[in-house]
Amino acid sequence: MGFWNLFGRRHETEAPAPVEEKESAEEELRAYSGMRVEATTFDGRLLFVAKLQNLRGNTAELHQYSEAALPEDMEPVRVNIRGYSDHERKAVYMEGTISPLPKHIWRVEDLTVVRIGNDRAFFRLETDLEASVTTFGGFGAGEKPCRLLNISVGGACIRTEHQFYEKDKFLLKVKLLEERDPSIMFCQVLRIIEKEKGGNEYGCQFLELTESDQEKITQNIFAVQRKTRGTS
Repeated sequence: MGFWNLFGRRHETEAPAPVEEKESAEEELRAYSGMRVEATTFDGRLLFVAKLQNLRGNTAELHQYSEAALPEDMEPVRVNIRGYSDHERKAVYMEGTISPLPKHIWRVEDLTVVRIGNDRAFFRLETDLEASVTTFGGFGAGEKPCRLLNISVGGACIRTEHQFYEKDKFLLKVKLLEERDPSIMFCQVLRIIEKEKGGNEYGCQFLELTESDQEKITQNIFAVQRKTRGTS
């Protein structure tokens, strides 16, 4: 058997390996079909919120939930696509090249899963706004002031002198924009960050949000982000 024939046959037997890797990657992507995702720039700017649909190989579609901060006649652009897997209860980080289609749909090409992590999935807008928390029952029930430090469609971080414990529940009321009605969210404390002065910080998740509630929060986050960046 010749030297080149030997390596030629060996190469033929090893050739299917990349196909298996491709199939595995496609199966991994299909597991995330239908999830709610956020498209962001590589410098962290939120572009829009959408549902990941019609996965075929490494292509898919993003069906917008929210308004987009991108023109509909734009050239294809590479973006981060971040979602949350309810099955794995983990954040899923992807990348893809998006281009606009009619009816607020974006085509995604070269879609890949970059990593899966335990960190929070949703884009968070940093803020420093006056807000209030309302507790029910027990000692100290009622409305108390707090500061809203950041907010996402899934939760918020607040600072308050009122003492909370993990799994405590309360109503959070905040006016994200002066010209808009206040947002009111039912919250549960997930983590506590103890501070020496000015009260503690509490990471909270929103409970019992409807699709309409999520949409209103998302639209307000977009509006605050545009105002902060000085865009219309």
